[in-house]
Amino acid sequence: MKLLNKFIPVSVFCCLMILMESCSTSILVDEWNDSSFHESPLEKIFVIVIRNNPIQRRIWEDAFVGELTRLGVKATSSYKLFPDALPDTNQILEIIQGRGFDGILVTRILQKETDTHFVDGYVTSESKIRYNPFQNVYSTYFRNIEHPGYIDSVTVYRRAIEVWVIRDKERIIWEATSNTHEGNSLAAVKNDVVDLVVPELSKYAIIKSK
Repeated sequence: MKLLNKFIPVSVFCCLMILMESCSTSILVDEWNDSSFHESPLEKIFVIVIRNNPIQRRIWEDAFVGELTRLGVKATSSYKLFPDALPDTNQILEIIQGRGFDGILVTRILQKETDTHFVDGYVTSESKIRYNPFQNVYSTYFRNIEHPGYIDSVTVYRRAIEVWVIRDKERIIWEATSNTHEGNSLAAVKNDVVDLVVPELSKYAIIKSK
């Protein structure tokens, strides 16, 4: 069984704020679902977050369980049954067969990647006031200030999320990769990913929509 083997000016300012806001959010890429899955939605899901850090494992598993439970799914964090270490394949088989789980949600860190991109330059206009002593008047003039473009790099964390159906034959029915820019808090990233994944499972009728 291969269960764990796949485991400035106002306009410019606003644009910069939108860019910064978008960088604080995770996104799903490479999403796939099994279009042949027409069975009843999963009702009892075992949640496994493959992390070496036991605290982060508990935080992430509880986040998925909390949202799935809110939608009426009976979900269980793996650490509740295996608090000391992640379960191996045989232990997972024993649990899902003995406790009647019909689905497994697995997520794991894949790798860190460096995303390099070019930020376009822009021009701003600056006003100056000049005094003319001969005419005893003040006048306003404008000058353009050029802000050159530059190359920016950011570290992106990639996570794999898979959902397995465990009935007559175990198989993956949904999977995706989440990308998150470096610098976000664990709580923000965890909430982002959970809020992205669970609605997709509802959309494809993998779990019931409440």
